[in-house]
Amino acid sequence: SQYEPTDSWRDQTHREMMQTVQEMKKRLPSEKRSRSKASTVAALNYALNCVKQVQANSEYYKLLMCNGVEERSDATVCTLEELEGITSEHTLKNTDTFVVVFSLATGRVVYASEQAHSILNCKRKFLDSARFVEMLFHQDVNVFYSYTAQPHLPPWNVGTDHATVLFECAQVKSFFCRIRGGKDREGEMRYNPFRITPYLLKVQGAAGDEEQPCCLALAERIISGYEAPRIPMDKRIFTTTHSPGCVFLEVDDRAVPLLGYLPQDLIGTSLLTCLHPEDRTNMLAMHRKILKYAGQPPFEHSPIRFHCQNGDYVTLDTSWSSFINPWSRKVAFIIGRHKVRTGPLNEDVFSARSKEDVPVMYEEIRELQAMIYKLFLQVSPRDARGPRWSVKTHLHFICAATDLKRDRRV
Repeated sequence: SQYEPTDSWRDQTHREMMQTVQEMKKRLPSEKRSRSKASTVAALNYALNCVKQVQANSEYYKLLMCNGVEERSDATVCTLEELEGITSEHTLKNTDTFVVVFSLATGRVVYASEQAHSILNCKRKFLDSARFVEMLFHQDVNVFYSYTAQPHLPPWNVGTDHATVLFECAQVKSFFCRIRGGKDREGEMRYNPFRITPYLLKVQGAAGDEEQPCCLALAERIISGYEAPRIPMDKRIFTTTHSPGCVFLEVDDRAVPLLGYLPQDLIGTSLLTCLHPEDRTNMLAMHRKILKYAGQPPFEHSPIRFHCQNGDYVTLDTSWSSFINPWSRKVAFIIGRHKVRTGPLNEDVFSARSKEDVPVMYEEIRELQAMIYKLFLQVSPRDARGPRWSVKTHLHFICAATDLKRDRRV
């Protein structure tokens, strides 16, 4: 029959399918590979889980959006012409920044500033018809949804100087996501990191159209802190907190251009996996010292080598302190203040990681992590200064981090 598939059609379909499988294997995380080789089954399972995660997040997002429609009456109403005025009448100070407005009902882009398509290396026609979430790296989708749910969005206030308002409010409720930015030399899709600051507003389309709730997102591309214009040596500082089990709880935004990781890449993972293998054993002695001096002023320990996103290491001078739970008198979390002593060999911390990266010995890390955790099952020493000083110390670090955000180059 003329409708039966030909051999050439079958061969072409098979080739396309195998190419797709190979692309899936390239994106399989190293920890999910067996003996550094990605299997077809593992790649397909990982791809299926990613699809399920995006679908689940999308459904959850719709529920949040619907629940918040009646609660938000403080949103400013703008026309498409007024949206253009926000960016076209004023020259943006940063050429790596663009504005995009997308519908909270459909997710589709309603408006994008002139420089958006050039920064994202895509055609304007594609951007005008895209769902913004589909342009994000899949591991950042849940973060995106959690920050852009309508009940959580701060209202956009139209001022006399739109550009000034954009940049003065850039630190409010911002988060990090990777957005697709064209393909690299090897033909693989490249995702670039951006700081996104979202606001709620309503857009009035053509005359008679109903107002629709939208999100105005200010997106600023993040570049490596070691590339021009470089972050000064005395400003290469960031803070972290981790649990007694060595799991990251908080990561300062200032770490992003210095390490190449977004906060969501590290939070919930083990501190030990990020350290040079020769430096991991020092962590046991360091945590013993934390327990000994619990609740007392920060102390310095030996420098540590921290694994950057691109596979290189930076050397950090770190001071450590802890917060004591006032009821259990046990260490609740550990605070690290890190200063970069030596930068990475490859100054672009956002570049792709080398395929020859040293495999992580997860079994050894689990054993060391368990030893450290058992240390903190003990009650802190009686002579510790107590929770009042600990709270004060933690607040000091948070305030210092907030103050320095205003003058850092991210």
